[in-house]
Amino acid sequence: MEDRQTAKTGNREAAHELLPVEARESVSGEIARKLLDYLLSGVLLPGDRLPSERELSRTFGVGRSAVRDALKPLTLLGIIDVRQGDGTYLRATESELLPKAVEWGLLLGQPRALDLVEARRHIEVALATLAAQRRDEQDLEDLRRLLRRMEQAKDDDDFIEADMEFHLRIAEAARNSVLAGILLNVRSLIQVWITRVTYAADSVTPSYQEHVPIMEALEAQDPAAAAAAMAAHLDSAGAKLSRTLEAERATSAAPAEDLKEVKVGPSAGRS
Repeated sequence: MEDRQTAKTGNREAAHELLPVEARESVSGEIARKLLDYLLSGVLLPGDRLPSERELSRTFGVGRSAVRDALKPLTLLGIIDVRQGDGTYLRATESELLPKAVEWGLLLGQPRALDLVEARRHIEVALATLAAQRRDEQDLEDLRRLLRRMEQAKDDDDFIEADMEFHLRIAEAARNSVLAGILLNVRSLIQVWITRVTYAADSVTPSYQEHVPIMEALEAQDPAAAAAAMAAHLDSAGAKLSRTLEAERATSAAPAEDLKEVKVGPSAGRS
């Protein structure tokens, strides 16, 4: 109880333990990394309030827009809870924060994102191959429904959810618990990948169209075609992710005196 009280009363002082951001490849990315270290340090407890945007902006020496962009991935992962008009609060327990820290490589555009692209391609090509051999009519019915949902998606979020479920349903149809389990272990990373690419795209139609040959190969029970269609889709998705991350790095590569105006992160460039 005493420790909790110390943490709560020390919120304002704790902000000064955060160091100013250096002008490197990503302003919001650097802020997010520092915030993650800060939250993992145990200074705050679940339910405690983070320093305000104004305090963080002053501490890091950047504009409030950069702070807001840094908080977005934390919100996406369920680590913090942004309450309009009230403030930002730590949501997860420390035990939940630790495994989530692994996900920051993709969220912040680190090289491990490329490792995920490579690993996902191998895993899902193998799953598609097996699914083409082992799928039953119920599998096909579920996959057709998800494909229709992607085609008729009302918004980006609806498309993203259907896209993710389509890939997980193929894993289920493959009837290989080990491969499916590996995919499930990186599900949150893949969802962040799909989200970033979808938000950055002008239209989801190209992505939808890449899924159609996969569906057709599964219906035809053609393992080679299923593998080729999945590989083509993931090669395209990986290239889109690389372009998205590269664009974010280019956007954030501004002179130090302009850092307070730069806006970077998953929402950059979207209306």
